[in-house]
Amino acid sequence: MSEPTSEPSSAPGEAFAPHQAAIADLGAADLVQLLTPEGERVEHHEFSFDPGEGVDEDETIRGFYRDMVLTRRIDTEATALQRHGELGIWAQLLGQEAAQIGSGRALRPQDFVFPTYREHGVAWCRDIDPLRLLGLFRGVDQGGWDPHDGNFGLYTIVIGAQTLHATGYAMGMQRDGVVGTGDPERDAAVVAYFGDGASSQGDVNEAFIFAASYNAPVVFFCQNNQWAISEPIERQTKIPLYQRALGFGFPGVRVDGNDVLATYAVAQAALQRARDGQGPTLVEAYTYRMGAHTTTDDPTRYRLSEELETWKLKDPIQRVKAYLVRNGLADPSFLEAVDDEAERLGEHLREGCRALPEPDPRSVFDLVYAEQTPELAEQKAGYEAYLDSFEMGAV
Repeated sequence: MSEPTSEPSSAPGEAFAPHQAAIADLGAADLVQLLTPEGERVEHHEFSFDPGEGVDEDETIRGFYRDMVLTRRIDTEATALQRHGELGIWAQLLGQEAAQIGSGRALRPQDFVFPTYREHGVAWCRDIDPLRLLGLFRGVDQGGWDPHDGNFGLYTIVIGAQTLHATGYAMGMQRDGVVGTGDPERDAAVVAYFGDGASSQGDVNEAFIFAASYNAPVVFFCQNNQWAISEPIERQTKIPLYQRALGFGFPGVRVDGNDVLATYAVAQAALQRARDGQGPTLVEAYTYRMGAHTTTDDPTRYRLSEELETWKLKDPIQRVKAYLVRNGLADPSFLEAVDDEAERLGEHLREGCRALPEPDPRSVFDLVYAEQTPELAEQKAGYEAYLDSFEMGAV
């Protein structure tokens, strides 16, 4: 079906206007793309890549390449560590680096992130030490990084719950007067990351309702990687996910999630819209999970190898590399330097993971409340007595 016509507008972010047509082709409909899989720059009628006034564009793109290479190295090293018994489990992001780095680098320091359990690339952008992530999956750390150190919340295992947390936090920002003031150093937004599988959860839909009702400054960033564990996207929705936003009363946009330039541009526009007090946006980053859902999953049981091979041709890192090399923006020394840095990062993660200290069992009672309650103190005393009984028995 053809798109409905409308009067042209010069307002920024016009592509957020709701789409009325039902579209059968879930893979190509209304996709915002600025860099093709072959590494060629293309124009879009509404969005353009703009790293900011006075910022070198070529250097920014080289930075994106470095970010994605290092993020993938974190992922592959963690997967290998799990296979060697050093981690209990790991949630891979292989193939989703552009969606995470593009959106992560579009954030301002005052913005706040509510992740799922797969946003390793966004954590990298927010300067979270990857070893903190490994400690969580190793079971020696409850994910206890300070959420206000980088404005990056704790990983959320309950599917979709973080969208409600994000909406509530965004409503708090409104009441704190840090939305729509016109001060770029003050105005802030919230981004909630979730996957296509989580979009079927009630929490996500409730978050949409509250965000729309209160015009909350939140960007719902859905990484549609085609598979909710073993459930394909066509079993969850009959229309593109971004079009769901229309039913809740706020705009949605679909972006090529393997295109780091387009993802940056769309996230940048959506975040600015939220900071300006114009309310929520749903961004659907159309990408593909090239790895397993987690290291307990075997994707060969439910998807065809041909599908994976097709998406490998759209690899987000290779398309940026092709662009840089084709345009003489990355010589062999630059590429080698990035690879060398990835090697050093891998070594750091291997050694650092094995050296992570075992936690004191008593620490489970710490940081539960700002002030410890009598009930919790009683439980802790009982648990300490239980542990002491083993020590006395050993003597």
